[in-house]
Amino acid sequence: MRLAIFSDIHGNWDALEKVLVDMDRNRIDSRVCLGDSVGYGPEPEEVIREIRTLGIPMVMGNHELGLVDPSTLDWFNKPTRTSLRITRRLLSKESLNYLKGLNPFLLDHDCRFVHGFPPDSITTYLYEVPDPEIHRILTALPERICFIGHTHDLHLIASEGPGIIYLPFKRGVFSLREGVKYLVNVGSVGQPRDGTTRPSM
Repeated sequence: MRLAIFSDIHGNWDALEKVLVDMDRNRIDSRVCLGDSVGYGPEPEEVIREIRTLGIPMVMGNHELGLVDPSTLDWFNKPTRTSLRITRRLLSKESLNYLKGLNPFLLDHDCRFVHGFPPDSITTYLYEVPDPEIHRILTALPERICFIGHTHDLHLIASEGPGIIYLPFKRGVFSLREGVKYLVNVGSVGQPRDGTTRPSM
């Protein structure tokens, strides 16, 4: 089973097209989007329509939450609030209704999928959580792997023994070790913040 996990498209249709082509090239069997499909970029309707057309499961990100629950807009800075208001005008009623129905997390393939931080936080950033708390939460999860987005950076963390280990995130095959829990931050499709302009997944 080949899974493609991606996040934070942020209305960047061109970037989404590129990663979808790459998924087809790599014969991906199943895909999951970790939210923040909208916000910032100019083509949120095209992005949502494609995700729905392809039947890609998606969890709610903080930008979707900002669109469907106006009471959360105060969490965002002023430019982002402006972006979300523009995004709302660009979305169809059908797309807004779709976003309202998103769940904060999904479970499948012995994996947990959440936008911010496990078990189900839409808004918590990985860098806000102390290492001992990361270890405690990963150890308590029944799933072997948890995939997150939100930070727009790539991270691979293993929870083993008394603590956690930050592992290098490289291209190629990575073998999972028996009895170890993993937290994978998949980066961003539409707005990478790792010093490159390349989409990550």
